[in-house]
Amino acid sequence: MQRIKIDLPEQFSFSTIIKIRITDLNYGGHVGNDSFLSLIHEARQQFLNHFGYSELQIENTSLIMADASIEFKKELSYKDEVKISVAANGFDKYGFDIFYKLEIIQQQNLILTGKAKTGMLCYDYQNKKLMPVPEKLKQVLTGN
Repeated sequence: MQRIKIDLPEQFSFSTIIKIRITDLNYGGHVGNDSFLSLIHEARQQFLNHFGYSELQIENTSLIMADASIEFKKELSYKDEVKISVAANGFDKYGFDIFYKLEIIQQQNLILTGKAKTGMLCYDYQNKKLMPVPEKLKQVLTGN
């Protein structure tokens, strides 16, 4: 079986802490894959908000997700506090990747629980077409 491998960037420009809720758990008693995607969605919103953006208002364009990859490392359980670090990278004409590193906080230690990547495209929802990545957006999200 071929496995997904996500190479995370060395630097992350943002992080947030999210506590796992009982509603995040599946029948196996741990965070389900749908809830894992919800966790990174929340982290992405906080990342964008940190820079004054939202997915629908980001330098005169919007964002749409083109793909998502998850590499699970360890189960997440009820009440776990998870540090989610976020970085934007891999910019091209129409989009970029957002990377996520999820770590459980346990007694001042961080334990890697998962990695994720979402491919984001700049998109005009009204005209249903791709838009070029604004240069300012790239500069703001990468700090360059």
